[in-house]
Amino acid sequence: MQKPKIIVTGGNGQLAKEIRALSLSCQVFDFLFLSKEDMPIHHFELVRNYFEAVKPFACINCAAYTAVDKAETERELAMLVNGESAGVLAAACKLFNTRFIHVSTDYVFDGNATIPYKESQATIPVNYYGATKLKGEVLCVERNPASIILRTSWVYSEYGNNFVKTMVRLMKEKESINVVNDQLGSPTYAGDLAKAILQILDSTCKDDKNWKPGIYHFSNEGIISWYDFAIAIRDLIHSSCAVNPIPTSGYPTPAKRPAYSGLDKSKIIKTFQLSIPAWKDSLQLCLKKLA
Repeated sequence: MQKPKIIVTGGNGQLAKEIRALSLSCQVFDFLFLSKEDMPIHHFELVRNYFEAVKPFACINCAAYTAVDKAETERELAMLVNGESAGVLAAACKLFNTRFIHVSTDYVFDGNATIPYKESQATIPVNYYGATKLKGEVLCVERNPASIILRTSWVYSEYGNNFVKTMVRLMKEKESINVVNDQLGSPTYAGDLAKAILQILDSTCKDDKNWKPGIYHFSNEGIISWYDFAIAIRDLIHSSCAVNPIPTSGYPTPAKRPAYSGLDKSKIIKTFQLSIPAWKDSLQLCLKKLA
């Protein structure tokens, strides 16, 4: 008997690579990891033809334009990838009755909160990257109300470019580094997010009633600053590099960052019976793999 097929877009990104690592021991599904060369996701006809040939059970959209600062100038490209393409995939999934999971971001919020954001709270992005991701969410819901949208934050893994890998490199090269201490949020180990996604799809495969469309928040447990994150990395890799806390104003960037982006995860935990690891436990695991 043929196993249900899952299409994973953004096949070369951190999250897709974590899903690929898990797929090696997954007995339930067959996975197809696609780069933009394999399937240009902004092109509806090509996407539709691909879906028609493959007839996927689910599509996980990990494709994203993630260069937050560059998005301020590369607006057209950022909107095409994060906005329009998400809408194209959502529409194709609706057409073929394919389960659609789209990955979004904490940057859809303005960062003025002081307690974790719930899914229902007003979205007011403070940078263009956030605006493109919000557009993607809107198009997903408009074109396929049965979509699941997962907002996540501060994603890192042993793959690709991310804060953890940058810190490990800098701490080997430099005697001291400066890290922002007034932006608060929750790190997300991409391996944990990948596990959660596969758990949702696995339960849906067993019983269709387990598919609960909507917007959900996912990150590791605990809220910290980038400075706290850097200190934890330094201590876990036993580096002697000095880490100095600085305000956001001391590290100007083209794109504004939300000052607070904690995400309330009670909805996803309750709906899909997930258990989410603490940020430090997952960081430790990732650093072991990197070592």
